[in-house]
Amino acid sequence: MKHQLRSVWADYVQPMLKRPERVQFAALCYDRTGPHKKILLITSRGTGRWILPKGWPIDGMDSASAALQEAWEEAGVRQGHPSQEPIGSYGYDKTLRGDWSIPVTTLVYPVHVTDLAEDYPEAHSRQRKWVRPAEAAMMVNEPELKDILATF
Repeated sequence: MKHQLRSVWADYVQPMLKRPERVQFAALCYDRTGPHKKILLITSRGTGRWILPKGWPIDGMDSASAALQEAWEEAGVRQGHPSQEPIGSYGYDKTLRGDWSIPVTTLVYPVHVTDLAEDYPEAHSRQRKWVRPAEAAMMVNEPELKDILATF
């Protein structure tokens, strides 16, 4: 009987209690003008750590378009050309209100930036900085994102 209960728990009940992992879309904004390729990093609003612009899926938009929308709102990317295919993904724990966190997988879309605005929706709550890929890799916290940036 004990074996049967464990089997029912492991095979049926426990999988039903697991929530699917959440997905976000990030824009790896880059510029090729000048002698070196540069990547645009922004600060998070909560902790001030360096991150890529990213956000949740947006109704009516494909994932690359959602990444580009986040690049506008969070970093002021007025014009950019996103790749339709992600170049990688990374995981992190998203902290929510009340010290809750959820695991999130973030798909990373390269966006070639052609115009950057000075005034954009989150300009007052974020900093932004252009850096070379190796420097960007050292500035972020997530190991998988470090690898993506270092090899970009």
